[in-house]
Amino acid sequence: MTPPRRQIPGTTVAPTALGYGAAQAGNLYRATTDDETLAAVDAAWSAGIRYFDTAPHYGLGLSERRLGAALRDRPRDELVLSTKVGRLLDPSPQTAGQRDPDGFDVPADHVRRWDFSRDGVLRSLESSLARTGLDRVDIVYLHDPDEHWDEASQQAVPALVELRDQGVVGAIGTGMNQSAMLTRFVRECDVDVVMCAGRYTLLEQPAAADLLPAALERGVAVVVAGVYNSGLLARDVPPPSAHYDYAVAPAELLARARAIADVCRRFDVTLPEAALAFVDRHPAVVSTVVGLRTATQVAQTLNRSTAQVPDELWPALVRAGLLAEDHAPTEG
Repeated sequence: MTPPRRQIPGTTVAPTALGYGAAQAGNLYRATTDDETLAAVDAAWSAGIRYFDTAPHYGLGLSERRLGAALRDRPRDELVLSTKVGRLLDPSPQTAGQRDPDGFDVPADHVRRWDFSRDGVLRSLESSLARTGLDRVDIVYLHDPDEHWDEASQQAVPALVELRDQGVVGAIGTGMNQSAMLTRFVRECDVDVVMCAGRYTLLEQPAAADLLPAALERGVAVVVAGVYNSGLLARDVPPPSAHYDYAVAPAELLARARAIADVCRRFDVTLPEAALAFVDRHPAVVSTVVGLRTATQVAQTLNRSTAQVPDELWPALVRAGLLAEDHAPTEG
């Protein structure tokens, strides 16, 4: 089944309900080859995925270069590309012999520098276009402005609004690993879409209390990332080594994930299938972006995303004390 497209309110941008996350194309945690990335993008495209997300942060530009090369010959009007601003990449020849300290298996030949100024936003986007070799970016997110509210809200957002009004980009927003500041962007800034990573999942739903109601009220779309909470929900039975928020999962969260998996099995549903179905059913969510490294992972994710998850699963999780009643989906 081809993933449906869902339009971001007030824009012409319509990502597919399942999106391709390209952090792995930047060698997240371990090396990935050019051929693996191309094969994964080919598989995603053949399956109907048309939303692709990247960032300069991912592999110090490697993800953008690889994704651009894999998408360059596709029909441009069919695809939706998002990237991010807020981290400029400065050449660093003195560290080029080292490995990147931020989790990507690439040479540290550049360093990241926070910059949410108007000039920083324009420079970042210009550099992203050069790396991808594409003519435009459809969605631009501010990337993790947690410690930079003033500059991000007063300089970066107005710069993006200007680019959107000029037709240079189609939609603008913010991507973060928290819901509180995302909610503030939704309520106080002129954004179209936000990317919420890890804070609205089957395991935990803080965004359900603040971000999602605000997004519905303001007509702002939500893209969910980190749907597996860094891997804790990525397997049918979470192993002791499972990660949560980029570190080994605490024992209490591992136990909770296993308890959810036990309930899922009673309904012939796997934990990853339920994790994808849960977030997709919220009316504010237009797309779920999953990090994909290989063609095999693409096929696996597509199978999970199309699995039949019975409506009865959610009240069963509520009865088990594993899901708040007001957070359970109300319809299939």
